[in-house]
Amino acid sequence: MSNNFLNTPKRSRKPRNIGLTSLIDNGVPTRYFTDVVQSSPDLIDVVKFGWCTGIVTPDLEKKIQCLLDNHVEYYFGGTLFEKALSQNKLEDFYRFVKQYDCKIVEISDGTLTIPMAEKARHIADFASEFHVISEVGKKDIHEADNMPVSAWIEEILSDLAAGAEKVILESRESGMSGICDANGNLRAGLVDGITESKFRITDAIWEAPTKKLQTILISTLGPNVNLGNIAFGDVIALETLRLGVRSDTFHLFDETGEDYALAKTGRLKFTHPDMRKTQGFLAQRLHERQKS
Repeated sequence: MSNNFLNTPKRSRKPRNIGLTSLIDNGVPTRYFTDVVQSSPDLIDVVKFGWCTGIVTPDLEKKIQCLLDNHVEYYFGGTLFEKALSQNKLEDFYRFVKQYDCKIVEISDGTLTIPMAEKARHIADFASEFHVISEVGKKDIHEADNMPVSAWIEEILSDLAAGAEKVILESRESGMSGICDANGNLRAGLVDGITESKFRITDAIWEAPTKKLQTILISTLGPNVNLGNIAFGDVIALETLRLGVRSDTFHLFDETGEDYALAKTGRLKFTHPDMRKTQGFLAQRLHERQKS
């Protein structure tokens, strides 16, 4: 940020616990992968090798070495865990992640139906040796539509209690399921319910593969919201959204760098992120936008 002469929100620095940017590698070419990571290592916190691409990527070792050289964490997507579980191959899954010296393991149930108590046991087992990130939300749009807010909150709290350090909130790489509807719009009531529940909002990683999702989450939860499923080509563009120097978030932050949208309504400043609650703020903002 040495060239930044503007008054912009204060961004957390690596290694950080808030303001995370998590990229998804869905099989991007190796040279493109390394170019992006080497060009913006301070803006990238972690890379997820999406789905089960880790078992078919020829240059996996080369990609991982690039991440290690640039102090970027990495892990394999939850689908690999689910597939291994469905085939009774968790021991093989364990050996695979150890082979690549992963420090992070994702435990999810986005495709496979796993009872909440069983998922919690898997989280606790892997948490004894790894940093566990769980994922909540269904990939199938019909299942997602029928998952009540109370079920989301119950599973989030169960995962955290079992030992998950972060909880990913599903939207898929398309941004059209989980926390979103089939048109890619954020489910305002669901997001409000999650942010009002009794856990630290910084424990959540919101999947936001589209600019529309990134904009509304930054606008509502502040520039240091944790965002995941970010495409490799969107690293710089996302940072400009966070800093309020792009048209979509241009008027959100005042010259002190605090979250203007929240400060204007008398809510807590973003300098206390673990204590912030939206209190239905997202739904209200969307309602006001529709009226205008």
